[in-house]
Amino acid sequence: MLGVQVSCDRFDRKKTWNLYFDRVHMDRSSCLLLFLTIGITCVAAQTCGYKKCNSLPIKPGMINVHLVPHTHDDVGWLKTVDQYYYGANTTIQRAGVQYILDGVIPQLEANPRRRFIYVEMAFFKRWWDEQDEDMHGRVKKLVDEGRLEFINGGWCMNDEASTHYNAIIDQMTLGLQFLNTTFGECGRPLVAWHIDPFGHSREQASIFAQMGYDGFFFARLDYQDKMNRLNLKNMEEIWRGSPNDLGKVADLFTGDLFAHYGPPEGLCFGILCNGQPVQDDPRLHDYNVEERVKTAENRSMEQAKHFRTEHIMWTMGSDFHYQAANIWFKNMDKLIKYTNAGNKVNLLYSTPSCYVYHKNQAADVKWSYNNTDDFFPYADKPHSFWSGYFTSRPTIKGYVRECNNFLQVCKQLEVIAGPLPFKNGGPSSQRFREAMAVAQHHDAVSGTEKQHVANDYAMRLHAGAVECQAVVGRALTSKMKKGSVDPPAAQFCTYLNISICPTTEDNDNFAVTVYNPLARQLTGHYLRLPVNGQAYTVSSPKGTSVETQMLKVSPRTVKVRGPRGNATSELVFPVTVPALGFNTYLVSQASKRNTRMESLFMPQAETKLNVVSMMIPQSPMMRGDTEIHNEHLSLVFDSATGYLKTVTNLKKKLTLNVNQAFYWYNSSTGNNKDSTQRSGAYIFRPNGTEPLTIKTKGSVITKVVAGKLVQEVHQVFNDWVTQVIRLYAGQRQAELEWTVGPIPFKDGLGKEIITRFDSDLKTDKKFYTDANGREILQRELNHRQTWKLNQTEPVAGNYYPVNSRIFIKDASKQLTVLTDRSQGGSSLKDGSLELMVHRRMFYDDNFGVGEALNETGVFGDGLVARGKHYLMLESPADSGQLHRTLGEQLYMAPAVSFTPNTLSTQDWSNNFNMDYTALKRELPPSVHLLTLELSDGDTALLRLEHQYQAADRGTPQTVSLQGLFEPFEVVTSSVEELTLGGNIHTEKLHRLSWNTEEGTTGNVSQQCWDPSSATVSLKPMQICTLRFHVKRRW
Repeated sequence: MLGVQVSCDRFDRKKTWNLYFDRVHMDRSSCLLLFLTIGITCVAAQTCGYKKCNSLPIKPGMINVHLVPHTHDDVGWLKTVDQYYYGANTTIQRAGVQYILDGVIPQLEANPRRRFIYVEMAFFKRWWDEQDEDMHGRVKKLVDEGRLEFINGGWCMNDEASTHYNAIIDQMTLGLQFLNTTFGECGRPLVAWHIDPFGHSREQASIFAQMGYDGFFFARLDYQDKMNRLNLKNMEEIWRGSPNDLGKVADLFTGDLFAHYGPPEGLCFGILCNGQPVQDDPRLHDYNVEERVKTAENRSMEQAKHFRTEHIMWTMGSDFHYQAANIWFKNMDKLIKYTNAGNKVNLLYSTPSCYVYHKNQAADVKWSYNNTDDFFPYADKPHSFWSGYFTSRPTIKGYVRECNNFLQVCKQLEVIAGPLPFKNGGPSSQRFREAMAVAQHHDAVSGTEKQHVANDYAMRLHAGAVECQAVVGRALTSKMKKGSVDPPAAQFCTYLNISICPTTEDNDNFAVTVYNPLARQLTGHYLRLPVNGQAYTVSSPKGTSVETQMLKVSPRTVKVRGPRGNATSELVFPVTVPALGFNTYLVSQASKRNTRMESLFMPQAETKLNVVSMMIPQSPMMRGDTEIHNEHLSLVFDSATGYLKTVTNLKKKLTLNVNQAFYWYNSSTGNNKDSTQRSGAYIFRPNGTEPLTIKTKGSVITKVVAGKLVQEVHQVFNDWVTQVIRLYAGQRQAELEWTVGPIPFKDGLGKEIITRFDSDLKTDKKFYTDANGREILQRELNHRQTWKLNQTEPVAGNYYPVNSRIFIKDASKQLTVLTDRSQGGSSLKDGSLELMVHRRMFYDDNFGVGEALNETGVFGDGLVARGKHYLMLESPADSGQLHRTLGEQLYMAPAVSFTPNTLSTQDWSNNFNMDYTALKRELPPSVHLLTLELSDGDTALLRLEHQYQAADRGTPQTVSLQGLFEPFEVVTSSVEELTLGGNIHTEKLHRLSWNTEEGTTGNVSQQCWDPSSATVSLKPMQICTLRFHVKRRW
């Protein structure tokens, strides 16, 4: 039976039949038979998008107040995401998202003028999956008519300070693709909505613009900035998300909400509100229509004084509002009715997209380009800077970054290996995708949740990672297999950072498979494996011997891991891995101890020498300062203190005096009354401007290792702060592995731990940080770009988010530090650079969590955090490309799997492939393979990114997709170029054009796909998103 859908409101049987007849080109004698086989379905006409906005009851010449009914539903905060959905754990908070959606739908159906917006797809999809077909049809009708509108559309409302752009794009894509699949064009959000994140990054604006949004609204703006904007009527503007690279493509209309994200004072009507209802029966006591109308008029006129055009917006809702939706809508209906009976203001149900549309229609307004930086750090009053959460819960931040890395590996291998190994309900990346998306929420990776919620986030990530281990293992097995013999199952070791891996600890012989998710060969990467033997041999995929070095597991690592591992040594060796491929290395315990030794100096610690693969003569390190070096860098340590003293780039002949040490800020305590504001999960407020030094008596150096592959300096600052500084052969950066914790608690003092690099660079109060791992922003001490700052917190007020790198420079030298997770950082004096690595406090900062940031860790005495910084000294001209390439390698590190082995090298090679690459040619160094994932079946989503800025000497690049991939061909005739979110064809995108002081914005597009040559062309910072069918080569 054939199905034909026609519009209900314009249904004409004769016209519809003639239309069908004309299309099938049949003579009328066939009509009778065909009529019986045709099903005509009556569907609602689509009036979504901006089409619905022209029908709103706008009154020119009056203040038009757009009432936007909304709920803000945290994807975890005080309760877990499950508890919030079901309304469980009411002792903490009465909030149940399912009841909100249950109640809103019939209220919208009851009155066609009503509107509602929804944001968090992590909740909406759960609710949607529980509904029957009838409810699906009812909801789709509301969406098609523009009465239920999706705003933002990501899986969550992500944080902007602690998130990496890769994870932001992924979580947005997950939500947008669900909306696109479920609701089609009418499900596409037109406006971004970040009303609760605690500060806003420029990269976030750029991402939203590249995804095709026309507007962006937020509620948290620095109190000084907001006052200035209110006075200048500059609460709404065009934000330049990428002024130096993408240009107008990244411009975005942006507005700060007037009354935070709640309703005007006195006009809150839900069960969570204290506002008075509209009591409109004059026969009853407390009749208050005149007072309610007067309040609405006064609030409207007060707000309108600070905004341009005759349109203003009221956000009618707040956290978990509309659990009793009828209360809200009944009172808003009355408020609109009685207020509109006057002639001062016009209240109407609306949505953010219609508000943006009518702002855009104001032809007499020229919008300003006022902002080219960002909105960090955020302060809501003089002594409350929300810069503590840049570092809060450092291990969650590290785990999220690590999981993002492994998720990319998992998604790539689903495409490379094909769908066959994953049929019949087998493992997939979906659970991990959803867990990672939830973890980007602004109360998740930010570290601003209760402890039990943080535990839940980690549990979800772990469950997703375990399932992806099965995906990765089976994919690798499918590519390793040569004949009928199945390769051994892959095993994964997730605690390598504290020298735990049962496979390598308990087996004399094992195989190590290293998968490289980068689109170019990985060289000079070192594995560090926990073992219990004294000497090992390592064979490469070609059968050649790989140089090794043996080191003892440090006492600090033994203490941190506790009884969970028993390795006594670490085996170090270099690996080379092909692009988007793997190499397998075979490791065997040597039958005879290698007699070659490494040189050691151990003034306070061990007396036994560790085994190494070559003899190194004794170095006279105690005669003066201590030095370690490789062919690129030399690091010198002060003989008296043991601190890093100088860094020399041997190739460039650049030397810089650098003193690196650890310090702690004492957290402020008090009653949270302005000048006595405490530090807490959100707030950083030290009780002084100078941190306290963390140091033992004498030199902090306890051990120096001088080997051919790696040289190390071990430092002990006290019994809870240690560091190992390493130089691996061939690498242009130094690795600084810090271990901090448990932070002491018996003295009752909150402590916020920093590492600081003090150099003699003349930096003129300027330093540089990245935005979500992408573009670089210049920062200036005690300065804001758009207003004159009254600095009331000289430390916290100068802290900024550091997602991947921070640097300082002068005309000839640049000192760059890369991070393995998001942290807070600053340069509080010339030549200085600091990063906060850990924090522990015993008082709440009174911003909602109701719980001190006191993580007690695995053993109950306090959380131990271990991470890495990477130090580079280069010329400013060369630094950009180098730190971007290294940053790419850090967040897309290789995935390592293990298996016990009983085969000889020859037998393993005969039975299994020991190397593989999914690329027939590497991508240029400036082009990053950002996304490769299955969209559905044999359809793949690909993102290629130009990872250099123009300031990094980035130049346009072209990549051909013809013959690029080994396991499949890209069906070039099927290639679709999409916006960054993967939900809109670029040729169908028509963004609003804005009149500005410099001309107009427009539907500016940097199209990247050339179907005639099957090539992708990329300008600096451009990301190209493509979807295509794959044709398997087997």
